[in-house]
Amino acid sequence: MTLLSADEWQAVRLTLGVAARAVGCGLPLATLVAWLLARGRFPGRPLLAALVHLPLVLPPVVTGWLLLLLFGVQGPAGRLLLAWFGVRLAFTTAGAALASAVMIFPIMVRSVRLGIEAIDPGLDQAARTLGAGRLDRLVSVTLPLAAPGILVAAVLGYATCLGEFGAVITFAANIPGQTQTLPLAIYSALQAPGGEDAAARLALVSVALALAGLLAAEWLGRVLRRAIQP
Repeated sequence: MTLLSADEWQAVRLTLGVAARAVGCGLPLATLVAWLLARGRFPGRPLLAALVHLPLVLPPVVTGWLLLLLFGVQGPAGRLLLAWFGVRLAFTTAGAALASAVMIFPIMVRSVRLGIEAIDPGLDQAARTLGAGRLDRLVSVTLPLAAPGILVAAVLGYATCLGEFGAVITFAANIPGQTQTLPLAIYSALQAPGGEDAAARLALVSVALALAGLLAAEWLGRVLRRAIQP
């Protein structure tokens, strides 16, 4: 089996870059939402949890279509972004990152939330009695102890991005060099006559990257849990 062609390597590099942007932009918000769901007590909390996890149960194509309605050039958010900042998300690399970020957001929130809920609430209460405010407790107590869950969320989110297809192709299309990520390149290869060899090469790369991501998440979680244990 030959090495990947230049176009195939480009799809791999684009996939890695899109995944990095999706995790980098989505993880801070996922951490904040996870903290609200784990520690907050407010009206509408069940509704927020349901909305956060909605991309897990919706068909990815529906998620991509909703993003297109909202962030397309004729959508309310997309029209404002284009008019005020000259930014267009639909059918761009940034759009592929946005679609991927939306799809992995529930996974990251869930991982971080589990890490926060595993923290002894007494530690937060002790910091509160010592005069620490909510933000101080979040920064000095909750986030350091939840670090294993946060980092595992980042690795799992990154690995999940590598296989995202439906939302990306619906919102960002399948444009070589711009939005054609690894799954889309595999799809294109399978649609072309005699493209089975290229699809097989790309599939092997996809399997290797996914396996590496899952193993890294497992290893990182164990290392960090041992590090914070007394």
